[in-house]
Amino acid sequence: MADAILDVDLLAFERGAGSQRRAVVEATLESLKTGFVYTSHDIPTDVLDGAYELLATFFHLPAEVKQRYVAPGTFGQTGYTGLLVETAAGHDAADWKEMLNWSDDVPAGHPLRRKYPHRYVDRVLPDGDVPGITGVLMEFHARMADLQRRFLRIIAVAIGCDEAFFDDLLVDGSTLSRAIRYPPMPDAPGEAHVWAAEHGDINLVTALPRATARGLQVRTEDGWVDAAAPEGYAVINTGIMLERLTNGLIPTGWHRVVADPGAPGERYSVVQFCHPSPWMLLAPLPSCVTAERPARFGAIEAGDLLDRVLWEINLMS
Repeated sequence: MADAILDVDLLAFERGAGSQRRAVVEATLESLKTGFVYTSHDIPTDVLDGAYELLATFFHLPAEVKQRYVAPGTFGQTGYTGLLVETAAGHDAADWKEMLNWSDDVPAGHPLRRKYPHRYVDRVLPDGDVPGITGVLMEFHARMADLQRRFLRIIAVAIGCDEAFFDDLLVDGSTLSRAIRYPPMPDAPGEAHVWAAEHGDINLVTALPRATARGLQVRTEDGWVDAAAPEGYAVINTGIMLERLTNGLIPTGWHRVVADPGAPGERYSVVQFCHPSPWMLLAPLPSCVTAERPARFGAIEAGDLLDRVLWEINLMS
């Protein structure tokens, strides 16, 4: 069923026999007709618990304290982003959310820092007010990056590439982790605002291992459906970059986050956006171009595509 989000077993793909691996690949490709799939994961519960506990401490600091961790000129790639800053492309009302962003550093002399100075910046995290948060969040980041790299191996096989195809694209990629607090909707400054308006992510895939409340919804042919992974699973959704690489074979997962009227409180989620290195060229792969599916997209550097969309959502202005 085209509107169904399926559960797949990453460990069965990694450890199973040929038939088990094929079943995972086929189910993943079927589920990704929605742009979404649920995958099992092996991230320890204490890693997730520790991250959420410290992030809740940060987000409940006074507004003037959180403002110390804004990183001007980084366009939301590190540090704190306040309420009503990000606006989904094509929408007029800003999202009712605040965020904390972080990623891996690359060495000071790395050529990526010289070529993309606004993409590779010194990390800004609030250890001064939440002691120990950097170590916990960087462990979360590493675990999530590993999960996404491994899951992309399923997608590589599904699109007719070598299993390790995406590994090279991800070397020193600008993968970004983002903690999001969605405040109670009754506190929003107007009815036009929602937690996150309809949008597609910019990257290859996004992973969400847990949220504290409902709210994530996926756009399907039959309308909006709730997305909530079973216990021990993570939500994976596809982004604009993967759609370009696969020539539309795997579409972008369009989604929104809206408050449940029966649950008027706040919501937390921690997601990770898996990005290739910005100097990688994104163009339809030969295995995804056929006479029936001619090339839909030209070639563009990943960093240029990211900047284009960041401009559209009001993070680069």
